[in-house]
Amino acid sequence: MLLWLQLLLCLAVIGYAGYFLSRYGDIIAEKSGVSASWVGLILLSTATSLPELVTGISAVTFADAPNIAVGDVLGSTVFNLAILVVLDALYRREETLYSRAAQGHILSAALGAMLIAFAGFSLLLDHAGMSPVFGHVGLYSPFILLVYLVAMRAVYSYERRTLSEFVEASAERYPGITLRSAVKGYAQAALAVVIAGSWLPFVAKDISDMMDWGQSFVGTLLVAAVTSAPEVAVTISALRIGALDMAIANLLGSNLF
Repeated sequence: MLLWLQLLLCLAVIGYAGYFLSRYGDIIAEKSGVSASWVGLILLSTATSLPELVTGISAVTFADAPNIAVGDVLGSTVFNLAILVVLDALYRREETLYSRAAQGHILSAALGAMLIAFAGFSLLLDHAGMSPVFGHVGLYSPFILLVYLVAMRAVYSYERRTLSEFVEASAERYPGITLRSAVKGYAQAALAVVIAGSWLPFVAKDISDMMDWGQSFVGTLLVAAVTSAPEVAVTISALRIGALDMAIANLLGSNLF
């Protein structure tokens, strides 16, 4: 029972802090002037994906649970796509959610699918004993990072005009918040996510042992659901204010990361 309470506590902390992490990241991008650059785009997509990053690092370095780390990353991707189904049900219009979404999301979805497919192919090669390595690092890992940067650059270039208009139209969204206070808030939220995200793999590993479940299953189902809490909060908030494309872009951008 105590382990499940710890899991719920991680969910609450990551969901609450992750939402403000994304919000303050948006403010920092605006106040520092990087919103109109692809660096700003990476900053915003990284904000909601920080729980997966921290949890993955903790799982492979401290908890010695690599299957939880991989399950979390791939499970979060599937979970984010499942959120689109929920959004379509909540989007009460004559048209479907997909018909109203901008065509630019096709590029994000295609690039995300390519990265997922390459990661899966790399896992197959590794199990077949055909995966090249440099030291203890697979040679496909730097390639995935390179493809991610190219993908973010391609998405930004495709949507540059729309992004510029959005930044210009929303230049005064946070007039009462200074850059310094935003950085402070971002750091506090990030610290909370780091603490909860570092603790989460140990809780997940204990649940796996207690329930006699595989670590891959726990990572894909439970850990992925917990670390996806910020995406859920940010996406629902964006949908409530009518920012449909922002809601979809948050999910697809997180999948790219």
